[in-house]
Amino acid sequence: MPEKAPLSEAPEPRTGPGPGDRIPARRVLGLAVPALGVLAAEPLYVLVDTAVVGHLGALPLAGLALGGVVLSQISTQLTFLSYGTTSRTARLHGAGRRSEAVSEGVQATWLAILVGLVLLVAGQLLAGPIARALSGSDEIAAAAVSWLRIALFGAPLILVTMAGNGWMRGVQDAARPLRYVLAGNGISAVLCPLLVYVADLGLEGSAIANVVAQVVSASMFLVALARERVPLRPDFGVMRAQLALGRDLVLRSLAFQACFVSAAAVAARTSTQAVGAHQVVLQLWTFLSLVLDSVAIAAQSLVGAALGGGAARQARGVATQIVAYGLMLGCFLCVLFAALSTTLPHAFTSDPGVLGEIPHAWWFFVALQPIAGVVFALDGVLLGAGDAAFLRTATLVSAGVGFLPLIWLSLAFGWGLTGIWVGLSLFMVLRLAAVLFRWRSGQWAVVGAVR
Repeated sequence: MPEKAPLSEAPEPRTGPGPGDRIPARRVLGLAVPALGVLAAEPLYVLVDTAVVGHLGALPLAGLALGGVVLSQISTQLTFLSYGTTSRTARLHGAGRRSEAVSEGVQATWLAILVGLVLLVAGQLLAGPIARALSGSDEIAAAAVSWLRIALFGAPLILVTMAGNGWMRGVQDAARPLRYVLAGNGISAVLCPLLVYVADLGLEGSAIANVVAQVVSASMFLVALARERVPLRPDFGVMRAQLALGRDLVLRSLAFQACFVSAAAVAARTSTQAVGAHQVVLQLWTFLSLVLDSVAIAAQSLVGAALGGGAARQARGVATQIVAYGLMLGCFLCVLFAALSTTLPHAFTSDPGVLGEIPHAWWFFVALQPIAGVVFALDGVLLGAGDAAFLRTATLVSAGVGFLPLIWLSLAFGWGLTGIWVGLSLFMVLRLAAVLFRWRSGQWAVVGAVR
């Protein structure tokens, strides 16, 4: 077995990246576009599911909404199974150690199964209390529990799919994850109306279709892993290392959740029109975050591979290039949504009160796109370098100093949506300052197959 590349932070003779350190734009697109497809597949499936269940009536739709929020926390809080696995796998792949890179995927998959089974058991026990606590209505809680108890059987499979995405991105295979996820969601999208209406299973039919999607996708990832012909036995030492990286990413995700849940709570206490406007603009923000995050995923894979191969200068060159792409994409989105300011909101609502509130958030949303482009790109660079501890601290500080105080001050002083989105803007500016400082310092560019 080849020796591990040594860790090193020693400066190289040339301080800045040169033309030879750039990579073709088509290579970035070859990773970013399929990643965007994977990221967008789940929200698009949820829209189909919502449309099908929506015709059953208000109560099943409310149950689906509540159950879906609970289930989505699994993928939201456990992103380390994809992002963390990409970081570790990419370094080994860059060092020319593909079998060890794939073995990281094996251990991430074991971890996904173990954590998923714990969540399945805990979810079955706690589904009722959680649903009642969130809904405040026994009828809605009962509908949510009936959906959730079935959908939770897909929890281990959701995590297996996340681990599969992680190791495949790490070895720069972006096409197969897209095919696997689209296959599962596509079959389920066809099956959902059949089970809900033709088989007359109602809301439970939606949950069964959801599990079928996870079975199909996860099975394809498992078969792909088996075909790699690497040892499939669990290695608890590697899993512990993955959990250490996961701890930082989970804490970072919790900071995001605290901020956005607080923002929704304050908007709801401002007025019905304000919460409606906030929901419209926030959903657009979330969608564009997926677009920008696809560039970050490409950065993870490319930077991790460069550092794993001992090419710190190339990693810095790739980082500079990715930041430029993120900035350009952010500026494009800024101009596009500024131009759509008078027309696009009408596609979401015809309520005059909501339309009157939207501008209080809209122009913050528009102005933040170039900042978000750079922040997300550098998030990808630093995650690819395995610098999750820094990102954790930067996010927690930015949330604690910027976003959360302004959200609750908005409630106290009646600043409404303007105060909430000023808080989000300060949060993003503080994150921008932190990741720019880290990027320029070069301290993240630690070479070696492991970190």
